[in-house]
Amino acid sequence: MTTPIEVELNAPAPPDETVLPTASLDDDTILEISQAININDFDLIASFLTESSASDTADLIAKLRTEDRESLLNDFFEIIDPNSFTYLNPELRKLVLMQIGAQRVAYTITRLESDDALDLVIDLEDEFQQEVIRKLSASMRVTIEEGLNFPEDSAGRLMQREVVAVPQFWTVGKTIDYLREASSDLPADFFDVFVITPAYHIVGQVPVNQLIRAKRNEKLEELSLKDVKTIPASMDQEEVAMLFRHDSLVSAAVVDEAGRLIGTITIDDIIDVIDEEAQEDILKMAGVEQGDLYRAILSSTGTRFRWLFVNLLTAILASIVISFFDATIEQIVALAVLMPIVASMGGNAGTQTLTVAVRALAMRELSAANTWRIIWKESIIGSINGVLFAAIAGVITALWFGNMMLGTVIGLSMIVNLLVAGFFGACIPIIIDKMGSDPAVSSTVFLTTLTDIVGFFVFLGLASLMLL
Repeated sequence: MTTPIEVELNAPAPPDETVLPTASLDDDTILEISQAININDFDLIASFLTESSASDTADLIAKLRTEDRESLLNDFFEIIDPNSFTYLNPELRKLVLMQIGAQRVAYTITRLESDDALDLVIDLEDEFQQEVIRKLSASMRVTIEEGLNFPEDSAGRLMQREVVAVPQFWTVGKTIDYLREASSDLPADFFDVFVITPAYHIVGQVPVNQLIRAKRNEKLEELSLKDVKTIPASMDQEEVAMLFRHDSLVSAAVVDEAGRLIGTITIDDIIDVIDEEAQEDILKMAGVEQGDLYRAILSSTGTRFRWLFVNLLTAILASIVISFFDATIEQIVALAVLMPIVASMGGNAGTQTLTVAVRALAMRELSAANTWRIIWKESIIGSINGVLFAAIAGVITALWFGNMMLGTVIGLSMIVNLLVAGFFGACIPIIIDKMGSDPAVSSTVFLTTLTDIVGFFVFLGLASLMLL
């Protein structure tokens, strides 16, 4: 008799070229579906939509041309997985939902879990949102309206209302029997069974894997975890994500002000939050808003114009500093050639420190207890790099222009600017955070302006003193 291990070892070798799964739909498939839409090959399109995952369908909707997307949604809405709309970029999703109309949006919402349903409604324009809500059933309407009453980006908006909760006096056997009988009413995915009192206060939490391993006659109150992590409905979603990360949670109960169970948040919701917050921080640092890829041209232009205008003002400040030394530059043309090197090195070094500091603040790794230690460390790193690059830049400059003193000037400037970049690269986001603002938004502008001004002033100032 052949054992399973022997079967695995004796299995034929895989082919040389293995097709690995991809995170998004390949371009050939998208082109094939686009052509099928144009020639009305309904069988091919229907086959793709019924066999593909919700995320692949969302990828197709996002990458099709506008006219092809409209045809797909109008002709094949009934067989599109409703979950596909939850994977779309929020800005694109708003456009798509308005295109299919309030009646179809309401139908889609009824086929989703409560957290996904609320997510679809939140970003809609107020008038269209109310039209959609009016077309929902009374119970679903109450659920959506209650969700909208919670603060924006709060746990109340993130949670799903479908929870698995049982009385504390139940046994394992009774609980398992209940889960089987009520399977159609349970959430699609759940990881814990919450043990509650008649007043819906949580007294315990039993992981599903522990429930399955237990004997049928065991009481739930003997199995349940006593240290249950509950989340207030008003807690910010970023704080919720930090709690999940800190305590390695898979799911957690959401409670109202009276401590009663009203919903649950699972790890898949937290992954979406982490992704959303990371994208938001990256885009803010560049002065771009989420969904900019799908916004109208004038809307995107206006958003970017404001940020570029601020950068123009900061560039003018740096130019004013340079103008103070115009006589020096006229006499030593090499200074104009070397100025960008000093400013660029300071800006890049500062951005490295800034990135570390902003991430540390976002992850709650930076607090009053270690602030000065981090600032001191980054200043030392800046100084060491300053000395190293001062030697490199000084030697290159001396050989390039045949002027040892000019090499000394750029070397000293490099040391000062990289020290300043390290110190203020750590300080600026901390100060902005203490002021209650988002350090990811404006730290870059302040830092690059500072390193440019200091770099130009020190370099040209030393040149005036040492070369003239």
